[in-house]
Amino acid sequence: MIRTGCASIVVAALMAAASPGYTQTSATDAPVATHARKPAAAKTDISDATLVKSLPGFRNGYATVNGIRLHYVVGGKGEPLVLLPGWPETWWSFHKIMPALAGHYTVIAVDLRGMGTSSKPADGYNKKTMAADIHELVQSLGYDKASIAGHDIGSAVAFAYAANYPQATDRLVMLELPHPDDSLRSFPLLPPQGNVGDKLGNARPYLWWFAFNQIHGLPEKLLAGRVGLEQDWIFTYFLKNESAVDARDRAVYEHAYDSIDAIRASDGWYQALPQDVADYRNYGKLDMPVLAMGGPAYGWMKKVIGQKATDLTTVEVQNSGHFVQEEQPELVAKTMLDFLQATHD
Repeated sequence: MIRTGCASIVVAALMAAASPGYTQTSATDAPVATHARKPAAAKTDISDATLVKSLPGFRNGYATVNGIRLHYVVGGKGEPLVLLPGWPETWWSFHKIMPALAGHYTVIAVDLRGMGTSSKPADGYNKKTMAADIHELVQSLGYDKASIAGHDIGSAVAFAYAANYPQATDRLVMLELPHPDDSLRSFPLLPPQGNVGDKLGNARPYLWWFAFNQIHGLPEKLLAGRVGLEQDWIFTYFLKNESAVDARDRAVYEHAYDSIDAIRASDGWYQALPQDVADYRNYGKLDMPVLAMGGPAYGWMKKVIGQKATDLTTVEVQNSGHFVQEEQPELVAKTMLDFLQATHD
């Protein structure tokens, strides 16, 4: 039996670990709040309907595909270009580059399975199944072939799309993450040197959430109603210019993930990584043109993607952290357009 006093210490420790705004002076003291965190722009309307109004020419859409319902935002003209976001964001992460891309392509920014206002089923979070979702979506919109671009988890899904549906892939753009491969198994349990800092800097990133998100049931219990604390840490750690993801952006992402179902679903993307690694071993070479753009992940991407892509262009994004399309939107949009419109042999 756990005595009440011991239980209070455990609760206090969890609160202190999860909340940067708490301090504790001794093992028996209750946590003392140094500041109260309020959700970013809590009273701002951050619905998809309102957000899409800020992007002239775009509209919301929904499609039932592969047994689930996907939300997407579409606009522009020309051949289809599908944008797939990553953790801990939504389709909105592309809002700075969507207008420029829409001048040349029909842009389709999708909330992946488990993300935003898309379905959050119990399973299906391996990247091969998520790629099947996107393939059915593209077909449902009347296209036989599309260019696919993704950031973070969305980059892994984009690769899986190209690997499984090469005949339906025009060109592939990957931002800040390769597809999971065996190199993930070498990630360190402990940080490379000393304690983990608030900013990434030039060191190898310490990706502790890859392990934390593997645990079934616990992350959602700890974070539901307070996921903004975790997101603020991620943005601080990975952004060189923290204002690039502003208060409104953070409110959008906090709202999208701040529930038990949303956290459970997004953890599913990480819990599927062992299956993703196994699937990757069976994928052949990619013959379509591939663009890999990275900030902190550039070297990792170049090495891993280079093993599979026969026609690879790599670009290192300077003066940017992980969220390249938000920190360097003009460069990312121009580089993407140059690549997508280039003539390839």
